Amino acid sequence: MIEPQTKTEITFEDFKSEVINDYKIARISRECSLLGRKEVLTGKAKFGIFGDGKEVPQLALAKAFQNGDFRSGYYRDQTFMMAIGQLTIEQFFAGLYGHTDLDFDPMSAGRQMGGHFSTHSLDENGNWKNLMAQKNSSADISPTAGQMPRLLGLAQASKIYRNVRGLEHFTNFSKEGNEVAWGTIGNASTSEGLFFETINAAGVLQVPMVMSVWDDEYGISVHARYQTTKESISEILKGFQRDNENDGFEILTVKGWDYPALVATYQKASAIAREEHVPVLIHVDELTQPQGHSTSGSHERYKNAERLAWETEFDCLSKMRNWLIENNLTTVKELDEIDETSRKEVLEGKKAAWNAFVSPMKAEQNELVSLLNSIASSSENKVFIEKYANDLGSIKEPIRKDIITTARKVLRLIIKENSKETLATWIKNYTEKIQPKFSSHLFSQSDKNILATKAVEPKYDNSSEEVDARLVLRDNFDAIFNKYPETLIFGEDAGNIGDVNQGLEGMQEKYGELRVADAGIREATILGQGIGMAMRGLRPIAEIQYLDYLLYAIQIMSDDLATLQYRTSGRQKAPLIIRTRGHRLEGIWHSGSPMGIIINAIRGIHVLVPRNMTKAAGFYNTLLETDEPALVIECLNGYRLKEKMPTNLAEFKTPIGIVETIKSGNDITIVSYGSTLRIIEQAAKELLEVGIDVEIIDAQSLLPFDINHDCAKSVSKTNRLLVIDEDVPGGASAFILQQIVDEQNAYQFLDSQPQTLTAKAHRPAYGTDGDYFSKPSAEDIFEKVYSILHEAKPEKYSSLY
Repeated sequence: MIEPQTKTEITFEDFKSEVINDYKIARISRECSLLGRKEVLTGKAKFGIFGDGKEVPQLALAKAFQNGDFRSGYYRDQTFMMAIGQLTIEQFFAGLYGHTDLDFDPMSAGRQMGGHFSTHSLDENGNWKNLMAQKNSSADISPTAGQMPRLLGLAQASKIYRNVRGLEHFTNFSKEGNEVAWGTIGNASTSEGLFFETINAAGVLQVPMVMSVWDDEYGISVHARYQTTKESISEILKGFQRDNENDGFEILTVKGWDYPALVATYQKASAIAREEHVPVLIHVDELTQPQGHSTSGSHERYKNAERLAWETEFDCLSKMRNWLIENNLTTVKELDEIDETSRKEVLEGKKAAWNAFVSPMKAEQNELVSLLNSIASSSENKVFIEKYANDLGSIKEPIRKDIITTARKVLRLIIKENSKETLATWIKNYTEKIQPKFSSHLFSQSDKNILATKAVEPKYDNSSEEVDARLVLRDNFDAIFNKYPETLIFGEDAGNIGDVNQGLEGMQEKYGELRVADAGIREATILGQGIGMAMRGLRPIAEIQYLDYLLYAIQIMSDDLATLQYRTSGRQKAPLIIRTRGHRLEGIWHSGSPMGIIINAIRGIHVLVPRNMTKAAGFYNTLLETDEPALVIECLNGYRLKEKMPTNLAEFKTPIGIVETIKSGNDITIVSYGSTLRIIEQAAKELLEVGIDVEIIDAQSLLPFDINHDCAKSVSKTNRLLVIDEDVPGGASAFILQQIVDEQNAYQFLDSQPQTLTAKAHRPAYGTDGDYFSKPSAEDIFEKVYSILHEAKPEKYSSLY
């Protein structure tokens, strides 16, 4: 491990030592990039994307980076990670090889390609570490500019900690809000909408964010003239520059090869952001990319000879080397020795990482070869099994696919032999051991996961009156904000008017503009605010005004939030609650139920679909006792319906993953959720009039769905199944059907074909008639159920049509 050397007051000798140490870190990083590319091209690693050409500005960033600060960057920041002491040579190569052991690849345990960096915010039990005692990096993602929304929230957390009362004891997360969130991005990726949305939001919110743009003039092979107006992000963002009358950004520009200017620039940016809570943009230009974008191609294909010559001359490492010599800080000989020593250290580190990577698999290979030879000795297929064993044994550098594939193919050869059980047991044990290396931690495995919570029923007394349902939400939010000082909510119209349906009426006046806040029309960064703040110990509730608008944020939810625990193997979390409302109301954009899109895009986030506001409030109460992210979808047409006011606000809890039977019956099981349930209940009354008794089950949550398999138990009684929802055909209804028939094995109880009843394939048209002819109606439900019973008992139920 190369220890960073940073002191506030140093002698000239200390200064010399520090800058020479910086050069060594940069040289080691460069050698890692060069050797890393060779490892990919020789087949030892799958893909490589490296930080060569960006080393020197990352040294400057590291000098300004303090304990408690957070990085939200992209996949070229390896020098920075080395400079803050969070990445060794061995770890760099372990990530490149995809080592599935967190002790060797602490960034992601082999789940992400190399170049994606993180630190551990959680211990092995999923509990928060002291984030103020370490330098922090939020886990990178590959989608360009996808790191930007999260960056906004990481910065906003400092503002909350500095200005909101009641958070003084959260000392593991902040020291009076003095932490800076540092972002990095390639110049071409500033063309993405997420970049502009975040920049605008940061300027409005005035948060301590420093945004570095690494500008090497290309986006893969595409020149900046096709990427950015005026070919300069700092030029086109000049309107964001703050002045004496208006808040905004501080915009700084600096050459990427100018070491002393870079150090001074980053120190200035740090002071502005840290002390004044003003966002800063640093445009670092005249950078190079010596090996091109990645191992997928060569930059000689798209850069002319003049550009390539310029890149050689202005390589930041060459420039730093010349600066050291020109200022008599070292000699050519000393630098040559550093270069040679760095090459040797990287080579040795690479060898150590490779040996650590392949050793467990060689042991597994030998174990299986020995077993197969033993099985072959008494098998009718001895020749074939020995060939499999020999072929496997001859692989010098096996991977686990080679091992398990061989075992499974041999199993077919001995299916009627006594040795089958031995090999089948080996395969089962091996799979149980290895599969979690690739599949664990999609959800929390701590003692705060959703399955650890217990349901608490809402309580009522003689004075409990029926009120507009939105008041249940409002008063429960009031109790939540009083109980948990770390909670806050924000979104479009969430603040001043108390949300569009008045579920937050009066809350901003009572708890202040930082805890109950209005946000601009920018769904992706509303989500990002929530992710970043949740990563720093707060409990944000991010409000998306309507379910249809969630599609603006689905990429952030899918690529960032849903994968966070998974891609860090359980070492980071963001227990964000996303609040929205949807289903039936008016027209294409305010009555959608795109549930199929949602549940298939955000595995890793719980999806909760309460049928009324008491159930919704109970979900919020439950989630605040857990450490997992969730989406709560309130029924848009339920706010003015009447519900009783519970007396145990903020205490009653709706269980997650548990269905509720809201009407018992014997003839058919109907499963649904949300607003549609009220229509199903109406149809059920009409079906009773013709002798059909339906059982109605409220799913309550789609992810997870019915963990106790109560739906299958119902089908075992009724022998028929109908799934109803407002999504398009093949959407959430198909998912529910698969869960019941396939996962719960309810097929064995069916006497009739399981069916779905959904909305039409198009979005719902406007108005009452648009709703009726677009989504399932009481008549549709009556006739669908009747037809199923007619098919089963035509003598009792005559055909309607």
